[in-house]
Amino acid sequence: MSTLFRTKSVEQSIKDTEVPEQSLKKSLSALDLTVFGVGVIIGTGIFVLTGKVAKETAGPATALAFVVAGAVCALAALCYAEFASTVPVAGSAYTFSYASLGELVAWIIGWDLVLEFALGTAVVAVGWSGYVRSLLDNIGWSMPEALSGPDAAQGFGFDILAFALVLVLTVVLVLGMKLSARVTTVVVAVKLVVVGIVIVAGLFFVKSANYKPFVPPAEPQPSGSGWDAPLVQLLFGYAPTNFGLMGIFTAASIVFFAFIGFDVVATAAEETRVPQRDMPRGILASLLICTLLYVAVSIVVTGMQHYTELSVSAPLADAFKAIGHPFYAGVISFGAAVGLTTVCLILLLGQTRVFFAMSRDGLLPRFFSKTHPRFGTPYRPTILLGVVIAIVAGVTSINELATLVNIGTLFAFVVVALGVIVLRRIRPDLHRAFRTPWVPLLPIVSVAASVWLMLNLPAETWLRFGVWMVIGVVIYLAYGRRNSGLAKAERR
Repeated sequence: MSTLFRTKSVEQSIKDTEVPEQSLKKSLSALDLTVFGVGVIIGTGIFVLTGKVAKETAGPATALAFVVAGAVCALAALCYAEFASTVPVAGSAYTFSYASLGELVAWIIGWDLVLEFALGTAVVAVGWSGYVRSLLDNIGWSMPEALSGPDAAQGFGFDILAFALVLVLTVVLVLGMKLSARVTTVVVAVKLVVVGIVIVAGLFFVKSANYKPFVPPAEPQPSGSGWDAPLVQLLFGYAPTNFGLMGIFTAASIVFFAFIGFDVVATAAEETRVPQRDMPRGILASLLICTLLYVAVSIVVTGMQHYTELSVSAPLADAFKAIGHPFYAGVISFGAAVGLTTVCLILLLGQTRVFFAMSRDGLLPRFFSKTHPRFGTPYRPTILLGVVIAIVAGVTSINELATLVNIGTLFAFVVVALGVIVLRRIRPDLHRAFRTPWVPLLPIVSVAASVWLMLNLPAETWLRFGVWMVIGVVIYLAYGRRNSGLAKAERR
């Protein structure tokens, strides 16, 4: 049992990054990291989720729900910032767990991140394909049903656009992180301009009467049953409410989807020129910028149209159509399509870096831990995962599996927060360029907030997540436990 919780020292983790054929090229700045964070967080959430939650769950108080969700992420971000500046190694929560909670926990969180990033990339690619097909339809070009994915085709369908997007982004990642950062910077700039246009233009059509009541009267949610019910309802009999004060917290558990991805920034720690300084800046700055944008957009959309009249599928675009400005609806669709490109790129980046770190530690075959002699990127896992995810995106429809991305992220938040407490206790001597304030109180609050949001997810999501974790543990016991670098060092 003792071998399951052996830890890899911070010093050894950093030393492993200095092996020439297994080292990643350092090329990123704090600005690059902030751009990555904004690029992955600002996606369909800002264009779709805002109106859906306002109409069904919180009304104009959706802005407060974004503040609550942002605060939960901020608690986790402070813990990530300490770890990323102390252990500037690829792998994010996986690497942090290896240094504090032990090998088995590290494997579990690494396996969890593989699911989160891979599934997230495929789902986002399918969503991007839908926006592009919509834009093509607007100009009179239609994709054949057989090449539009399983949702559009009668029978078998292959989403050629989603497939092609993932392959192109795979090539970009193989060619180097700096190229990836430049592409992301350009696309994020376009995306922010579109969001800015929406906010500024929308302000001219805001009516104060639409904000009344700002916090609508509470309404009980329809009772769930069986596996569709939130886990908190099955365990404790508590049924979340829509609207009212508690509706704000219910809405926060939904809009949390919009913040998923900021932790991807931590996976690039090893490729950052001055990680001790730039990682905390990149993580916290990107989260702050995105929270402010989400709040601004939610205030504008609920001011343009009364929350009871908002569209669920495309609230921002339809709000502009309702007031006679279809041009802005087209701008929003374009911004969403452009924005999802960077979300897909950065999720794929996070996936490959976690896979690379696990391979370098021997928990996965070391064949995947070799970096490209010219570009300094983990090209082998990038190509493998890129092709696999491209195929999955081509044949997958968006369904309940998307919630697995959410539970995987929250689980990572819990592990990182606990890791901060443990590492402070077992290695108080470590130099920490950034220190999470109020330890252990703040990490404990972070754990509690993340667990609460997890409990609001359907029991079916928990079941699927549990099955994936069991598969992971079996693989670890059969392969990783005997082949890890720590295991081989013990046998010498």
